[in-house]
Amino acid sequence: MAETAPEKRLYIKTYGCQMNVYDSERMADVLRPLGYAVADSPEDADLVVLNTCHIRERAAEKVFSEVGRLKALKTARAADGASMTIAVAGCVAQAQGAEIMARAPAVDLVVGPQAYHQLPELIARTARARGERLAADFAPDAKFDALPAQRVVSGPAAFLTVQEGCDKFCSFCVVPYTRGAEWSRPVAAIVQEAEGLAAQGVREVTLLGQNVNAYAGEGPDGRPVSLARLLYRLAEIPGLERLRYTTSHPNDLGEDLIAAHGDLPQLMPYLHLPVQAGSDRVLRAMNRKHTAAGYLRLVERLRAARPDLALSGDFIVGFPGETEADFEATLALVREAAYAAAFTFKYSRRPGTPAAALPDQVAEEVKAERLARLQALIDAQQTAFNAGTVGRRVRVLFERRGRRPGQLVGKSPYLQAVWAEAPDSLLGQIAEVTITGLGTNSLAGALATTPAAAPHEVAA
Repeated sequence: MAETAPEKRLYIKTYGCQMNVYDSERMADVLRPLGYAVADSPEDADLVVLNTCHIRERAAEKVFSEVGRLKALKTARAADGASMTIAVAGCVAQAQGAEIMARAPAVDLVVGPQAYHQLPELIARTARARGERLAADFAPDAKFDALPAQRVVSGPAAFLTVQEGCDKFCSFCVVPYTRGAEWSRPVAAIVQEAEGLAAQGVREVTLLGQNVNAYAGEGPDGRPVSLARLLYRLAEIPGLERLRYTTSHPNDLGEDLIAAHGDLPQLMPYLHLPVQAGSDRVLRAMNRKHTAAGYLRLVERLRAARPDLALSGDFIVGFPGETEADFEATLALVREAAYAAAFTFKYSRRPGTPAAALPDQVAEEVKAERLARLQALIDAQQTAFNAGTVGRRVRVLFERRGRRPGQLVGKSPYLQAVWAEAPDSLLGQIAEVTITGLGTNSLAGALATTPAAAPHEVAA
């Protein structure tokens, strides 16, 4: 009788965006055939993968700090006769792979975001103590071709990457340098993956891309297909009741996508549409190639197509050369756009980006003060939006049990966390809920007793 190899344990720590969450899930997929099961902590893992993000401040320093902690675990395991492999993946790996290998000898291999399908081979080579240790070439088509067709997911909501890379070259952003040029997956591959998700009970799919509405994947006739046409196709899949997409660039949001927001009940009324600033002078310095007025006109057209649309965005304060008047223009745009939520950041230099070399860098105390003022305005808008849902009936996708017995927690069409007293039979299902109150980070609800009549998931 053949001896069974002992089960290996895998721990993945994910930093940053939803794209990285998706990539981490796929890393687990490609490693599963090698006998790797998921561990709950790095202490229990034979293989630890740090799936990094280069967007946040001091990203590389945080990686080196984490590697230092893992080095101690690796040394302790070695003293007990066990081994640990440490891999750094993602955008920091892409941008600073050679430096990581030089500064952190405890790291066994570095894998860029387009090369994680090579993990099994690289791990095998590492185990044999030979071969290449750095895999960071841009080849997204090869990556997706090598991934298992069948994903293993848990829960009724999932991410699905449809597009990678960005050609916009915003002066503050590292994505074009770490993820490469824009590339779109073929429609057939996306539909196959989405059908597999639906067959596992997934009811909500969020399409991901660094610039997702620039999607132009190959269609059945060999011609490029827009994101809008892709959404119409995915809406035909039985069981997929909700569709979302992120992250968008205002310059690539065309009329067909605006129309889709009005036509498709499956397309949720929540759109993340970053603008970054409200000053045209700052937008030009950012190389954003849109104006504040153009952005607001786009929002107006979207809300004409979908009146209940909730908007979220991204904002950077303290960009080099930003004056108080520039910042006041951002506040004015926020007031007019009326956000349901937003992410706000202080500008921080990214090595290799054009903005890092700009003069007139804004003082940290000024950035902090402006960020506080902007966040206070966003918080007030978010509270007002949430308060406006009290007394209304929404359809909630219940995803998990709550903290108390008999509670379930799910998401509204507007990505709000909603909890209600509900039976476990509703886990993974969509149910109508009347919003009864506001919490700090969630809404309280009660299961509705009569059907709602609204065509777009929300009853007025």
